[in-house]
Amino acid sequence: MTRPMLMAELSRSSGVPVATIKYYLREGLLPPGTATSATRAEYGEAHLRRLRLIRALLEIGEVPVAAIGTILAVVDDESASVHAMLGAVQYQLGPHPARPAEPDQDWQVASREADALIAALGWTVASSAPARTLLVATLAALRRARSAPTGPGLRAYAEAMATLAAAEVTSLLPGNQHGPTPGSPEVPGSPEVPGSTRVALAESAVVGMVLHERILIALHRLAQEDASSRYFA
Repeated sequence: MTRPMLMAELSRSSGVPVATIKYYLREGLLPPGTATSATRAEYGEAHLRRLRLIRALLEIGEVPVAAIGTILAVVDDESASVHAMLGAVQYQLGPHPARPAEPDQDWQVASREADALIAALGWTVASSAPARTLLVATLAALRRARSAPTGPGLRAYAEAMATLAAAEVTSLLPGNQHGPTPGSPEVPGSPEVPGSTRVALAESAVVGMVLHERILIALHRLAQEDASSRYFA
């Protein structure tokens, strides 16, 4: 446990400027410290954890400050399940493509294709999930780009992602932050976790969701370059 810190120490330990910390306090993103006088307060480990989470959301997740408030409200709500908390994080991460006011035929076909895939895989996904809208928008764009290659079947991509997602989520289980252990359940329940662990889970989720996606993009492009060299060089 860290000893109580004054504002300047909290700034040095977190790497967040004093002016920014004061802004977070005014906006309610950071809980107030323990007042020791009319003009002085002390801060502790909980404040450091919260600042790390805010930095991860801002710098890695590129989440707007207003949306961060939405995420932190769920993190602080002990009655909200871990699933709901992680969902709040994911739903605030971009991109957020807009649904057309009047869906054209390509959008309608893409929407049915996405729903059929989700149902066939047995996935539990909300119809309002931003990722579902992103998938539909992308499939619709592929239909409009008639010259685009068909590539592997959509299900092949989905099944590969299911395996990776299961490994990522089980690695977030309390006491298992360094990776899934043999015999970890594929679909964990909703264990009750203390506030400090909820913050750590939320921070890990932001870092993992964003950086793992970038790794997937990089590996995909490297594999494409290799395949191109073998078939077209």
